[in-house]
Amino acid sequence: MRIASIFRNIFVATFVLTCALGVGLPAAKADTGTVQLTILKGGWIIGGSGGRGTLTFKGKTYRLGVGGLDYGLIFGGSKTVLNGTVENIQSPSDVAGVYAAAGAGLAVGAGVRAIVLTNPKGAVLKLEGRQVGLMANADLSGLAITLK
Repeated sequence: MRIASIFRNIFVATFVLTCALGVGLPAAKADTGTVQLTILKGGWIIGGSGGRGTLTFKGKTYRLGVGGLDYGLIFGGSKTVLNGTVENIQSPSDVAGVYAAAGAGLAVGAGVRAIVLTNPKGAVLKLEGRQVGLMANADLSGLAITLK
């Protein structure tokens, strides 16, 4: 009788520990999508950006809106076309949100741009592309992406 009680207690303790750690339980799987953004940016000390793009996720394409505000050393204007991936999303709405970044750059004519951003939902944007225009910046910026 005592041995049965010991085995029962071990079984209950193992079950509780397994549930607490999530071992053996199915976890929600995060997926990856592809993103294309076209962003126009301009400013003098305070700058703004706006644009549009698309998210392709699980075979469907969703329209995106892009807007942002920059503050710091900003001069000029540019157009940037970025392509890449968004990781760690479970639905298209996970891509929406505010992405913050601090950066510096210089574009005279054409240049290459690469950036990795994360939003509060945990979505990770990994983008690269081409920037055209005259733009000098050392700033703090925020980029808001909306699902249309």
